[in-house]
Amino acid sequence: MWAAAVRRAIPRRLPIVTWLPQYDRKHLRRDIIAGAIVVALAVPQALGYAAIAGVPVQVGLYAVPIALAAYAVFGTSPQLIVGPVSTVSVLSGTLVAALGPRDIREAMTYPSAIALAAGVILVIAGLLRIGWVAEFLSKPIVTGFVFGLTLLVIIGELPNLLGIRVPMGDVLDRIVSLVRGIDQIDLLTAVLSAAALAILFLGPRISRAVPWSLVVLIGGLVGSRVFDLADRGIAVVGPVPAGPPTPAIPIVPATKLVDVVLAGAAIALVGLAEALSAGRLFAVKHGYRLETNQELVANGAANIGSGVFGGLGVAGSLSKTAAVDRAGGTSQVCSLGGAALAIAAILLAAPMLSVLPKAILSAIVVHAVWGLMDIQAIRRYMRIRLNDGIGAIVAALGVLLAGPLLGLGIAVGQSLLGLVYRSSRVDVEILGKVPGEKAAWGGIRQHPERNQVPEILVLRVDIALFWVNATAVQDAILERVDAAEDIKALILDLESTDQLDTTSADMLASLREQLAERNVDLYLVHVRWPVRTVLRHHGLRAELGEDHIWHSISQGVRQARRQHQIPSCGPQEPSVTPAQEDEEMVVAPTSEELADDEPLDGRGLRDG
Repeated sequence: MWAAAVRRAIPRRLPIVTWLPQYDRKHLRRDIIAGAIVVALAVPQALGYAAIAGVPVQVGLYAVPIALAAYAVFGTSPQLIVGPVSTVSVLSGTLVAALGPRDIREAMTYPSAIALAAGVILVIAGLLRIGWVAEFLSKPIVTGFVFGLTLLVIIGELPNLLGIRVPMGDVLDRIVSLVRGIDQIDLLTAVLSAAALAILFLGPRISRAVPWSLVVLIGGLVGSRVFDLADRGIAVVGPVPAGPPTPAIPIVPATKLVDVVLAGAAIALVGLAEALSAGRLFAVKHGYRLETNQELVANGAANIGSGVFGGLGVAGSLSKTAAVDRAGGTSQVCSLGGAALAIAAILLAAPMLSVLPKAILSAIVVHAVWGLMDIQAIRRYMRIRLNDGIGAIVAALGVLLAGPLLGLGIAVGQSLLGLVYRSSRVDVEILGKVPGEKAAWGGIRQHPERNQVPEILVLRVDIALFWVNATAVQDAILERVDAAEDIKALILDLESTDQLDTTSADMLASLREQLAERNVDLYLVHVRWPVRTVLRHHGLRAELGEDHIWHSISQGVRQARRQHQIPSCGPQEPSVTPAQEDEEMVVAPTSEELADDEPLDGRGLRDG
C-alpha cells in the first residue's frame, strides 16, 4: 500500500522522472543554445543583483546554477527559467540592509538565510496545498510595491554611478547627501557610467538579439585591465574567490531569526507572484498547464538550494523565459544545460571579476530594474478604477517612507482592506418576473417593466454572505420589507452565496424571527449544497421546514402562494397557466447530493 502510494507520488513531486525519459533528442541543439542564452543574460544580472543586495558578487553567481537545476527537477513548466530576478533581489537587498549586518560575513549570510527561509515556507505551503495565497496581492498593489522598491535601488546605485560617498540611511537622508555631495562627482566614474548606460539602453534599438549586459560586462573588464582603472581612482569589485560553491547551512544570530523568517516570507510571497505570472503567460501561449501547488514546491526547492549554496533568493524570470521561448527552447533541458554552463563560468571566470568597475555593475543594475517602474500601468489603473491607482501609489509610498518589509505589510493591509470593503458593499435588489419568459427573474431597478408578485417580495443578495456583511445585509433586507406594503412572504435569493459561516447563519435565523414579528414568512431559494449543509447543522433548516427552501425563485413563489392563499394572477402579473408552471425548471440533485445517505424529501430530492 505504502509502496503504491510512493510510486504515484513520485511523478507528481518529481516531474523530471516523467518528461526526461520521453525527451526527443532532436530538440537538444536548440535547448542547449537557449540555455547558453540564459547564462549570457543571467551571469551579468546576477552580479548586479548581488550588488543590489549589498553582498559580494559571488553570492549572486552561486544562485544561478543551483536554481536552474532545482527547478528543472521539481517544476511543472517546460520553459520557465528560475534564478536571481530584479524584484526579489531588490527586496532581498533592502531587507538585508534593514537587518544591519556587522561585517562582510553576516552580509553574505543574511541573503542566503532569507533564501533558505523563503524556500522552506514555499515548500510547506505547496505540500499543504495553499497555493491560492499567491493570488492574494492584487496587480495594482504589486505594481506600486515594486515601483517603490525600484526607486530605492536606483537611489542606492547613484553613489556608485557618480563616484560619491554617501552614508547609509533612509531614502530622504540619502537624497539629501547626494544633493550636498554633487560637487564631489568623480568625472571619470560618471563618464564610464554614462557610456555603460547608453550602451544598455540604446543597444536593444540596434539589435535585441545581442546580450548587451554581457557586452558591457566584458567591455568593463577589458577596459579596466587595459587602462588600469583601479589605479586611476575607479572603485572596483575587489577579490572574488575561485572554485565552486560548497553547501552549508547559513547561521544567523538568534536575535535576528524572527526577522530572517519574516523576510523569507516576504521574498516567498513576492517571488511566487512573479514566478506564477511568468509561468502562466507561457503556459497559455503554448497550451500546457501549471500545477500551482507543485510550483510552490519547485520554487521553494530552488530557494533552498540557492540558500544552502550561499546564493540569493530566486524566482521565475519573465525576461529569461521569454528569451528561451524566442530561441526555441522546448523543455527544462535548457535549464540543465544552462546550469552546467554557469558552473563552468564560475570556475573559469569568477576570479577575473575582481577588476570590474562598480560603476559598470551599477549601470547593469539600473538597466535591469528600470522597466519595473511601470508608470503606464499605474495610469491605466487610475483610468479603469481610481481605487486601484490610489492603491498602487500608496504601496509605492509605503516602501519609500517605511522600508520594504513594513511597505509589504502596508501592501498586504491594503489588499485586506480592499477585500473587506468590497465584501461589505451590500446590494439587496428587488426582483420581478421578466415578461414573456416562463421562469426568468431580474432586478427591477433598471427594468420597471418587470412584474412583482402581489403580497410577495422577492429579494436577491448580490454579494456572498459572510461575517463581515451579515448585519448590513439583514438591515438592507428589513428596510426593503418595511418599505413594501401588504407583504405576506419574502423570497430571498442566495444564489451569490456558495459558503456560509455561523455568523451568517445566525443572521438568517434572526431575520426569520424579525420577519415573523412583521407577519412575513421567509423562503430561501437558490440555496447551494454547502449552504444547505451549514443550515442543517445550525438548526435553521429544520425551523424553516423543507417547504421553505427551493431550487428556483418560481418554485418558492408558487409555494408561498399556496401556503398563504395568494391568487396566482394579479393586476401587475401576467397570467401563467398551471402547465406553464409545471414546465419551470427543477434543478436536479448533484452527484454529491445523491451520495448522501439522507432520505428523499417530499419533492423527490435528497438533502441539498
